Amino acid sequence: MYWPGKKISIAAAATLLVLLAAGVSCTSDTEPADTTPPAKTGRYFPDPVSFAEWETTDPSDLGWDSAAESDLDTFLASSGTRALIILKSGRIAKETYFGTFTRDSLWYWASAGKTLTAFSVGLAVQEGFIDTGDATSDYLGAGWTSAPAEKEALITVGDQLRMTTGLNDLAFDCVSPGCLEYLADAGERWAYHNGPYTLLQSVVAAGTSESFTAFFNSRLRNRIGMDGLWFSTNGSNNVYFSTARSMARFGLLVLGRGSWGDTEILEDGDFLEDMLTPSQSLNASYGYLWWLNGKSSYMLPASQVVFPGELMPQAPSDLLAGLGKNDQKLYIVPSQELVIIRMGDDAGESLAGPSSFDNTLWQHLSAYMNL
Repeated sequence: MYWPGKKISIAAAATLLVLLAAGVSCTSDTEPADTTPPAKTGRYFPDPVSFAEWETTDPSDLGWDSAAESDLDTFLASSGTRALIILKSGRIAKETYFGTFTRDSLWYWASAGKTLTAFSVGLAVQEGFIDTGDATSDYLGAGWTSAPAEKEALITVGDQLRMTTGLNDLAFDCVSPGCLEYLADAGERWAYHNGPYTLLQSVVAAGTSESFTAFFNSRLRNRIGMDGLWFSTNGSNNVYFSTARSMARFGLLVLGRGSWGDTEILEDGDFLEDMLTPSQSLNASYGYLWWLNGKSSYMLPASQVVFPGELMPQAPSDLLAGLGKNDQKLYIVPSQELVIIRMGDDAGESLAGPSSFDNTLWQHLSAYMNL
């Protein structure tokens, strides 16, 4: 016996005839198969080569509040925001631009870019070019400060990452030896200080025997598909400029604990742990150039006051942040699989890092995402 295009056995044909005689239909009486695409699960990493391709996820599928989103957008527009991106498990859940700003517009990270330098130091450590326990003078030479030689010798690469060089932060941006004056022994005083921070890039250049930009581009930027460039806005400090999506890409890399999908970028788990946990006992809310929420106290730039309580009470306690002047924000919340970036103008306080804008923004974000 033949079925169109196929040969079947006599036994099989007999079985089929019995079933037909019994009234069994060859077609199914069940409901049509569900054609709804499965929920997007697992952490997603966009292609590092194709800049335009990036998976999205529908906020309504996440249970987010559309009415609260309207309030959030009104707040963002009224506070000088140019770009806001929210990633959930790596997928774009919200991407909003204001005014003439677009997906292709470049903007400065300000001190949020310190996180890029910290990560780059970790890459140099991983490759054996530098060690955080080494004296900074091992790379920059003796006399890189105006401190007495025995005091300068106490300053390590780790102190530069922790903001504990003990150098006078009054000359905030200056990197010349005459500006870098001894005030306290290294490790004894926390002070947010751009000068010694900026010289970390010189340490990386000296240790790797290539420019910091070349090392950064080949080891970090190009491997995860970032755009952007380092540029000095004052002749002393280098500031990173990029699109909003590139800031989000970097945040996703850190959410992935240094991995981009199956590609390991920063494999040094010890450095990652040191970078994203309190790096000293003076300012519990500071790691290696990263701000940390959920601690019992915090210090702020240009102040020696230790404030009780969390850095951002309105934000999740496990939040990690890169915070820059005029309210450039890079937020990572591991427990919620969130990366959130905000680029824009000063929202009102003109501060170098944390500001009251953080808490107000998180009030709106929490209402929107039902946190």
